[in-house]
Amino acid sequence: MRENQRVLILDFGGQYNELIARRVREQQVYCEVHPCSMPLAEIRDYDPIGIIFTGGPHSVYEPGAPTVDEGVFSLGVPILGICYGCQLLAHLLGGEVVPAGEDSAREYGKTETQFDAACPLFQGLSEESVTWMSHGDYLSQIPEGFTVSARSERCPTAAIWDAQRRFFGVQFHPEVHHTAGGSVMLRNFLFTVCGAKGDWTMADYRSRTVASLREKLGGGRVLLALSGGVDSAVCAALLAEAVGRQLTCVFVDHGLMRKGEGDAVEAAFSRRELNFVRVNAEGRFLRLLSGVYQPERKRKLIGEEFIRLFEEESRKLGTMEYLAQGTIYPDVIESGGGNAAVIKSHHNVGGLPKDVGFREIVEPLRLLFKDEVRQLGRELGLPEAIVSRQPFPGPGLAIRVIGPVSRKKLEMLREADAIFREEMAAAGLASAADQYFAVLTNLRSVGVMGDARSYDWAVALRAVSTEDFMTADWTRLPYEVLDRVSTRIVNEVAGVNRVLYDITSKPPATVEYE
Repeated sequence: MRENQRVLILDFGGQYNELIARRVREQQVYCEVHPCSMPLAEIRDYDPIGIIFTGGPHSVYEPGAPTVDEGVFSLGVPILGICYGCQLLAHLLGGEVVPAGEDSAREYGKTETQFDAACPLFQGLSEESVTWMSHGDYLSQIPEGFTVSARSERCPTAAIWDAQRRFFGVQFHPEVHHTAGGSVMLRNFLFTVCGAKGDWTMADYRSRTVASLREKLGGGRVLLALSGGVDSAVCAALLAEAVGRQLTCVFVDHGLMRKGEGDAVEAAFSRRELNFVRVNAEGRFLRLLSGVYQPERKRKLIGEEFIRLFEEESRKLGTMEYLAQGTIYPDVIESGGGNAAVIKSHHNVGGLPKDVGFREIVEPLRLLFKDEVRQLGRELGLPEAIVSRQPFPGPGLAIRVIGPVSRKKLEMLREADAIFREEMAAAGLASAADQYFAVLTNLRSVGVMGDARSYDWAVALRAVSTEDFMTADWTRLPYEVLDRVSTRIVNEVAGVNRVLYDITSKPPATVEYE
């Protein structure tokens, strides 16, 4: 018998697809994202209680536009189509989708929308509210058996539903926070329409994953790439519970860590019930990155060098059948998982070489979001200081030094970053942002220091607030704190004469610079 109810999310390449999965899991309903090309037999074997079609950048009438096996409509399973998913649902079932004119139907951003309370999706909501629209096409004719359930000033078919077959389509995005009541709509679909029980928890995930790892790994020895960050720490704790001393954690100090961080990682993990090895490889990575400008090249070089180092350590330690990584779901999505566009190749996903000297790579956190990883860490009994630690990229400061990396630039950045952190803590703002750090830009500018002309580097400060790191807003820090940070950096860090504060959200930017 299956352990959990499951919802299937079919990916058509939209920018918010990972958020849909996150919102479903917030309701304690397990879900997975699969390509829209998933064969019907596999969809049937997955046995979902509900199916969600995501948004996407295409038009359904374009040649080669992504579609789905139409047999999905005969499974007797409720379906919710979002944006492109709504248009595809209508298109395949006999409706008509056309481009919106300049003066009608096309909608972007917050939109006043009217709802039909008879539709199960909108139960418990007011009859008029704000939704987040992002569509250039619209339904000019709805399929037979469907009824319009929401409308806006410019779009008369903002939502549709077929009560008998339990098919729903919305032109807006209920998964984003800009849609007031969006989480209620999704909850209504999951519980009222699909009959979800909300039976998926981190405690359940822990027990199932530990059992699965024990079965999968057997007596095999496992080498874990331990960075000291939240993801790899939780991965280490999970694997330690599953296989104990079969696990060896290798911490590669690539010289790209924050100030004092290498020693802190060793202190935190070397006393735990696992085999801990520290490899000092600063010179090796600096030689590798010398003269490299392109961020994607940096990531791929670092990713491959990590693998080669782990292979070498594996040979020293004896046969290691498995390589474990703390890869999480946003890494996979941003590296082009499913139908998503490649935003940046994470060193542990898109940066991996084709030939890896291990039987298999093990990634027990691969389908978890950052906040879920933290929940799992608490479930595993990790200290809050580790569980709540801010994310730090695997390539480290190599992608916070814009352009070529050198030992001198790294030292400048470490000092600037440490000052930023010290002042945030002193002001009681350590938890005011979900992530904050300094970046050494590739910009040099004229300044005046000590009555003399300077021509030095500019440091950018970055602080963001977010729920899931898939979207983020820049944090409004007090001016007096920014003033103290700026004054200290230009006075204490030789080679820096200008400090900037980044006020760009994600999207359009990403949290990191490279």
